[in-house]
Amino acid sequence: MDHATPLEQALHVARALVLADLAAGEVADADVVSLVEDSVTHRRWWVEQWPEGVDYLAGLVAQDVKDALLEKYGRWPLCPVCNHGEPHALDVEPELGPDPHWVCSEAGVKVAAIGGLGPVFGLR
Repeated sequence: MDHATPLEQALHVARALVLADLAAGEVADADVVSLVEDSVTHRRWWVEQWPEGVDYLAGLVAQDVKDALLEKYGRWPLCPVCNHGEPHALDVEPELGPDPHWVCSEAGVKVAAIGGLGPVFGLR
């Protein structure tokens, strides 16, 4: 029997989606997974303060991890759409809203939903 609260369920979903994208990009090392856990801890507190934000958790955790990776390791996830110019990372849109996606701001296209980078990177 599952007694998880809606908040815990949303946090588990956000964690799973971001971990799926990290695994698809082959960067789900222990140090990186720790960044996800740090974000989930912070976002648990955040959504306890603003319960209406529960639908935004996946995008916020993805953005938190993206920012933390930039500080420690470099850009992630790299854009698989653009084959020209400097490598650049995908962005999370909407910045604060439901149904977040990875987008290439340079090409102006949605690449994948958060958690959906596997097929983009050739994984099933």
